[in-house]
Amino acid sequence: MSISAPTSQVQVLGTPGDRHDEILTPEALEFVGHLVEAFADRRLEILKERRRVADRLASGSPFDFSLATAAIRADASWRVAPPAPGLDDRRVEITGPPERRMAVNALNSGAQVWMADFEDATSPTWSNVIGGQLTLLDAIERRIDFTTPEGKRYRLAEEVATIVVRPRGWHLLEEHLIIDGRPVPAALVDFGLYFFHCAQRQIDAGRGPYFYLPKLEHRDEARLWNDVFVHAQELLGIPRGTIRATVLIETITAAVAMEEILYELREHSSGLNAGRWDYLFSLIKTFGHRTDFLLPDRVQVTMTAPFLRAYTELLVRTCHQRGAHAIGGMSAHVPGKDADAHQAALAKVRLDKEREAEDGFDGSWVAHPGLVPVCREVFDGVLGTRPHQMERTREDVDVTAAQLLAVRRISAPPTPEGVRTNVAVALRYFAAWLRGQGAVALYGLMEDAATAEIARVQIWQWLRLGAVDRETVSELLDDELAALGAEYPWAPLDDIRAVFERNALARELPAFFTTDAYTRHLVHLSEEPS
Repeated sequence: MSISAPTSQVQVLGTPGDRHDEILTPEALEFVGHLVEAFADRRLEILKERRRVADRLASGSPFDFSLATAAIRADASWRVAPPAPGLDDRRVEITGPPERRMAVNALNSGAQVWMADFEDATSPTWSNVIGGQLTLLDAIERRIDFTTPEGKRYRLAEEVATIVVRPRGWHLLEEHLIIDGRPVPAALVDFGLYFFHCAQRQIDAGRGPYFYLPKLEHRDEARLWNDVFVHAQELLGIPRGTIRATVLIETITAAVAMEEILYELREHSSGLNAGRWDYLFSLIKTFGHRTDFLLPDRVQVTMTAPFLRAYTELLVRTCHQRGAHAIGGMSAHVPGKDADAHQAALAKVRLDKEREAEDGFDGSWVAHPGLVPVCREVFDGVLGTRPHQMERTREDVDVTAAQLLAVRRISAPPTPEGVRTNVAVALRYFAAWLRGQGAVALYGLMEDAATAEIARVQIWQWLRLGAVDRETVSELLDDELAALGAEYPWAPLDDIRAVFERNALARELPAFFTTDAYTRHLVHLSEEPS
């Protein structure tokens, strides 16, 4: 379908790469331009509102479910759209960056869904952003098969997972594309390029354009996404309601707006996901200045903690009351060579998935193909041949806002090992991220931006509350940088230190490490725009 040109043209500042012209076509850039013209100003208003809410909560304003939207929660009649093709059974979902090798492994893993992650699992270099779009296009066209120089073959199986794309959050920009001298919102780039090239292809293949939406904090952000969907479908002549989107509940403010988020997206909604790591990051970021929110080492904050149980049970109840899928959190274990350690880790994964399945979740996330069988086995045991368990509406659950903040029962100072681990994880992740790798195996876990955010925000909180002194952190920083440099001589230690100091040691906590680090370290512009 022909699209008229927007008022202003999108200019490409990124360095041209192999096959980039297949993605950055004039028509695709015009489509992105239409989205930017229609929604960029509303995005800025949403970011301003985020800051206003954060300031109010920091100053002691009450945290509760909104009285203004009580009627939405009280109205038992509304439901979200029915499951779309390929999204009825979601008992196992695997996540990872849209990189060719990992894409083939994920699509062949036996999981029902592959979440292609442009956000937390992708370092947003220009080559990764456009290369990821090419990976998705090739996967849908079934031309992704390849053989490595070492002779290892990667081939798509006959039956593959349903593709769901996670674009970057509203807070991020794509500085390699500009309109009127201003960078384009990254969310609209990731969504727009994929939708333009792949929406009809997915429909023709019996699926559809499906998305995961990250970092939402308020119902208005869901409404914005819904309006983007409506506009995009109209521009390309695709029937309204074809898009489906699952929202990650990974901010504390979204936890008291779950029903409202589903309501705003109801014609395009496919459920909610318990984004556990970013949720903890958001909780600390929002309330970490308070002494009663001192959380212990990350490994000690398990999903059995009362405040996290309240969060997950509220999510299941909310989804099932509205006919939506409830998807559980990430299991990030990476199989290793130590058989005993691997079996111990699998036992923990099994317990985690058993809790989720018994609580009513319809499926869960894994980060590695090796975890697909145990996750499937657990959910098969509860679901049997049923695709989900939405009939379990969890009428027994009644969660208050106070319960979502009830961290006192696990509140504790950090251990020396916990402080060192957070410093080490943050530094090693920053090193990988600066090299263009967004998902990295560290200490037996697949770490991404969410876990790096927890590591650095905990250091910031412990310093602010006096649970650890600055001299100790500085010594650990020097020690771990030295160890990192010895292990990886190529590591840009000065840049890594700078990212850590700006995001963990500053007086005022930056909202996300990715925003400043992206602009300072990952943006590489060609001399002439195209």
